[in-house]
Amino acid sequence: MLFLILFAAMLAVGFFNGANDVSKAVATLVGSGVTRFRTAIIWGSLWTFAGASCAALAAQGLVAAFSGRGLLAVTPEGPGFILSVAIGALVWIGIATTTGLPVSTTHAITGGLVGAGLVASGLGGIQWSFLIAKFALPLAASPLLSLALIFAVFPLVNAALRRWQGYCVCVQQPAMAAAGSGTLAALSAPRDIVIDDAASCARQPVTIAGVTVVDGLHWLSSGATAFARGLNDAPKVIALGVISSAALNLSPGTAFLLVALAMTAGSLIRGFKVTETLAQKVTPMEPLEGLSANLVTSVLVIFASRLALPVSTTHVSSAAIVGLGLRRDARQVRWATVRDMALAWIVTLPVAGAIAAVSYLALRNLQ
Repeated sequence: MLFLILFAAMLAVGFFNGANDVSKAVATLVGSGVTRFRTAIIWGSLWTFAGASCAALAAQGLVAAFSGRGLLAVTPEGPGFILSVAIGALVWIGIATTTGLPVSTTHAITGGLVGAGLVASGLGGIQWSFLIAKFALPLAASPLLSLALIFAVFPLVNAALRRWQGYCVCVQQPAMAAAGSGTLAALSAPRDIVIDDAASCARQPVTIAGVTVVDGLHWLSSGATAFARGLNDAPKVIALGVISSAALNLSPGTAFLLVALAMTAGSLIRGFKVTETLAQKVTPMEPLEGLSANLVTSVLVIFASRLALPVSTTHVSSAAIVGLGLRRDARQVRWATVRDMALAWIVTLPVAGAIAAVSYLALRNLQ
């Protein structure tokens, strides 16, 4: 029964991870006026599923790190310990998502591991040097690096793409085909992909579809960020259910697929609240700025995933968005929102740890 509960808890963590974290990939699309909330969330959800599915091949190192190996001198046997960690992360992420606060699943699971580990083994049972080197330093350094990179990357993106803002990529039908006598002839006629002035494309009666060059790149960067965060977060969630998956005779591939589906469902069903916070309550942004923030986030998170570094997409993305406001004018940053976000980051570790500790006290005698 505990193995079944643990597996369900793992999927629940995946659901709320999707609900809280899809915002980090798509908030810039909404905040810069490229698209609406629902369209952005659907786009981010699809790429999250792709990234989480690929994590089975590309980010296995994070599974070991977040199952307690290396962090704890001895990992307690049975499902009770890791279930306590899952409960600690799940409760806190659920509360934060409901209130619209972007928090880190990475941070919450780390707090749960430490809290339950202290109850299980005491101070001596935690490998503090490992915790600092493999968890604390990447978590602390990544938002600072993101903040610095946005100052370096935006001028380059602006210089390369500013002149292309008035251009669009359009799919057009040749005029003769468009004027053809039959519907079948029009449908079967060849299409041309044209890069032209946006106003000119809009005037063409044969333009079928189009997107501005900058917006098209913004969509791609958003997809890359969602893919990167799925790639980085899925193994951390899977780590909570490794022993339950084995006990239930589920293959690793099946477990990753189920977690990917849970993350996608959370993104689609509950992804609006936190997206609203990052898109509209931190700082105004333009499309080129949003594109720059996504590029910084996706590169850092993909790089960290390949090195099995447990960075937080929340911290990286939020720092990049705050950096946009600082780069333009610090007075345009809504510091009350930033304060609430920072407070949520600070309390994530101790709150998730405390919930996990209490849970383990209740569960360790039930194994």
